[in-house]
Amino acid sequence: MAKSEPAASGVFDLDRLRQIIELMKEHELSEIDLREGERQIQMKRGATVAYAPAPLAAAPAPVAGAPTPAPAPAAEDSHLVTINSPMVGTFYAKPKPDSENFAKVGDHIGEESVVCIIEAMKVFNEIKAELTGKIVSVLVKNEDPVEYGQPLFKVDPRG
Repeated sequence: MAKSEPAASGVFDLDRLRQIIELMKEHELSEIDLREGERQIQMKRGATVAYAPAPLAAAPAPVAGAPTPAPAPAAEDSHLVTINSPMVGTFYAKPKPDSENFAKVGDHIGEESVVCIIEAMKVFNEIKAELTGKIVSVLVKNEDPVEYGQPLFKVDPRG
């Protein structure tokens, strides 16, 4: 029992972390940074858009950098940008099994448009587009596992 005591104290207690995750979801917080003495934990929610001018200093993987078109981009695809997964989890294209998809090929989206849900640790995170344009390709199937930085959608920002 002595081994579990350090991990179960203060703000780093697993039940306390679950409460904080629920509060983040309830109040639509996208980021929280907790510190207790020498220990620190940072939690983030939301979408990462691939067309950011430079990767953020806190980005743990290089995948969140420049736009990521198809592996061998054709000239007509060079203007496309991707919406990437901001976390590891399970991709859901629709809010309920009997509902329509959040975003389909041909849909016009705005910055606040929810394009999918990613379930991570039993928390369902709505992922917003954070850009305006037209969906030209959905790169992931419903209920597929996704990795951090994995491209989910191709978007034409001119559309």
